[in-house]
Amino acid sequence: MRLTWAQPEDLVPHELVQSRAEGRDVEAIADEWSAAGGATTPPRGGASPERAPEQLRVLARVLLDRLDALPGARVSPQSWEGVLELLPAPVQLAPPGADLDDRIHGAWLGRSAACLLGKPVEKIPREGIEALLRSTGRWPLTDYFTANGLDPEVARVWPWNKASGPTSLVENIDGMPEDDDLNYPILNLELLETRGRDFTTDDVAQLWLTNLPAGRVFTAERIAYRNLLDGNDPVACAQIRNPFREWIGALIRGDVFGWVNPGDVREAARMAWVDARLSHTGNGVWGELWSAALTSAALVSQTVDEVLDASLSVVPADSDLARAVVRGVAIGRAGLPLEEELDQLHRDFGGLHWVHTVNNAAVIAYALAKSGGDFDIAAPAAVLPGWDTDSAGATVGSVIGALRGRAGIADRWTAPLRNRIATSLPGMNGVAIDALAARTSALVPHGVRS
Repeated sequence: MRLTWAQPEDLVPHELVQSRAEGRDVEAIADEWSAAGGATTPPRGGASPERAPEQLRVLARVLLDRLDALPGARVSPQSWEGVLELLPAPVQLAPPGADLDDRIHGAWLGRSAACLLGKPVEKIPREGIEALLRSTGRWPLTDYFTANGLDPEVARVWPWNKASGPTSLVENIDGMPEDDDLNYPILNLELLETRGRDFTTDDVAQLWLTNLPAGRVFTAERIAYRNLLDGNDPVACAQIRNPFREWIGALIRGDVFGWVNPGDVREAARMAWVDARLSHTGNGVWGELWSAALTSAALVSQTVDEVLDASLSVVPADSDLARAVVRGVAIGRAGLPLEEELDQLHRDFGGLHWVHTVNNAAVIAYALAKSGGDFDIAAPAAVLPGWDTDSAGATVGSVIGALRGRAGIADRWTAPLRNRIATSLPGMNGVAIDALAARTSALVPHGVRS
């Protein structure tokens, strides 16, 4: 068995893509790698099917270090004060209302349900999702996926997510299955409970090593985990042989920091920055600040447009992330037919890897803007473009749940959750969603409540 997202020979082509995106001159290294027989196109699933010859693996390690040393990498500021210098003017939002606890509960439910919606088709492209839905008579998407009535040939061409897709089909759902998009919110809840609001990146690293199974971290998180085990300083881990530093892993970790800071998007973003810098830089960091701001604003806002506007106050306006959000919102608000919306998203962002932060942020913004705050519209819209379907769905569901509360999510979405989440975190498997919501509410500072 080969480890994905970790082998040096698999990382080099991904690093070439990332370095080029940052404007770094990598062509001499790329030529050397190609001449030695290295793949120049990144493997879609994270690893090549066969182990590379040892000499190629040795060269890969050397080249990764040389790539790390090249000038021009997008390295995020190393202090929160440095981050603040890059951000737009802060926004002032209303304080939370008497419905705060209900909104927090709705956020947990929405995150779980919309993540579950996208789970069977994670990694399946847009055309495959449409084929599966048409084969089962469910196009356009309005409910959980099903295999009932599925044409065997369609199933062969577009198999469900092999890890846990079948348990996420409507006929099989029995609670929220284990997923990293739920592991991280639960883990960060424990981080706040045990380390307090002034937690450090070292605290995040220690909690990962204590409670997060190595096999349940992926892409940038797997690299950071490896770098911690190698004895590196936590604040350096994002920058060592890490071509996934701008992928979506940090974005999916930010929700809790928004939930415990209702209306205070700057404080939510500060916490997200402390967390994100362990594994990400550049757009990867901005993605987590943005998701934390989304969930913070959603707990006190009345419309999804207010939420989207407030969220951009914690992202540098000249970043790829900010431009993607603005573009996603524009597509979502344009009132186009679904096919044209998806065409525009893929035309603008289809060149990025399916788990990159930027294209998935555009999808999240698109789904929220299109929805008008309606979960029945938002959750499917996050899944149909076909990139990181469970992660985009989770963030969108979290925002709509926080905006509308429990009553804003229909029973057909929440009842199959059975009020429980499976998790690989020690001692937490089967944790009750209402218990998580109560623990989250308890972390909101007393002075914040109206």
